[in-house]
Amino acid sequence: MKALQTITTRVSPPVLALILAIILFFLGGLISPGFVNPTQATNIVRLAAFLGIIGAGQTLVIISGNEGIDLSVGAIVTLGAIITFRFTGGDDAMIIPVLGLALAIGAGIGLINGLGIVILRIPPLVMTLAMAGVVGGLVLQVTRGELIGETPDLMSTLISDPLILGIPGVIIIWILLGIGMWLLLERTGFGKQLFAIGSNRTTAKLSGIRVNVIVVLTYTLSGMLAAFGGFILLGFTQTVFLNLGNPYLFPSIAAVVVGGTLLSGGQGSYWGTMSGALVLTLIDSLLRAAQLQEAFELMILGIILLALITVYGRQRGFRQ
Repeated sequence: MKALQTITTRVSPPVLALILAIILFFLGGLISPGFVNPTQATNIVRLAAFLGIIGAGQTLVIISGNEGIDLSVGAIVTLGAIITFRFTGGDDAMIIPVLGLALAIGAGIGLINGLGIVILRIPPLVMTLAMAGVVGGLVLQVTRGELIGETPDLMSTLISDPLILGIPGVIIIWILLGIGMWLLLERTGFGKQLFAIGSNRTTAKLSGIRVNVIVVLTYTLSGMLAAFGGFILLGFTQTVFLNLGNPYLFPSIAAVVVGGTLLSGGQGSYWGTMSGALVLTLIDSLLRAAQLQEAFELMILGIILLALITVYGRQRGFRQ
């Protein structure tokens, strides 16, 4: 354990997670012959991209601190996909307008989350969990379980199919999102204030930062990014179902943590989340290649996450 702590103090968590991902990839060759090849590498990155995109908003929320975790992400992902599926009706010309609608609705749900947290002082976990239930209930009530619609062919072309040098569109979108998130966190006043309130909200408030405004904006962005994740996911699945986004809720949190973002807030990066998404996707691929039962897969994943959280959690003392 001391050796791991020494490594984490000398190597940044995003780089450490990326190194771990590379090791896991080549380890796959020992578990399953033929695992290590360019096609498999591209497929793993493509699968990780969906998790990474959905985890973007979660990254912002966790950095904001105050035990912030957005449990409504899964429900908003599903809603974003359903809106796109239903209102485009398979028409390529409707993609942009409906994407705008989905983003606006996702942002609206995030706004309600943020207002509930700062005005009503509802704990983030409780507020976002309740909102997840509300969104899920509304979807079920409106659709009556019957999901009518069609996915535009252009979405499959832009998201699933190879675009440049055989690279699927979703990977290119993920890279562009990564650049945008880096600019947001490292090159804007919002990003600097977000890290400040995550480190210490009292100090941030005394420094003149409008803490409540930043918190509301953070949850609004989280909702919008989750809806965008649903839009992207639909381009891959080509269909929707009522729990489409639910399997991504826990992994979206885990990817942020594995990437080195502190659950206590104030420290982290989206590059880390991207590396964490790769690690989780590789672990899942390796466990499937080993043909283990699902129960054992979940147990092993839980143990790995516990170990990583323990190691990264020790860094809080150095920061303070």
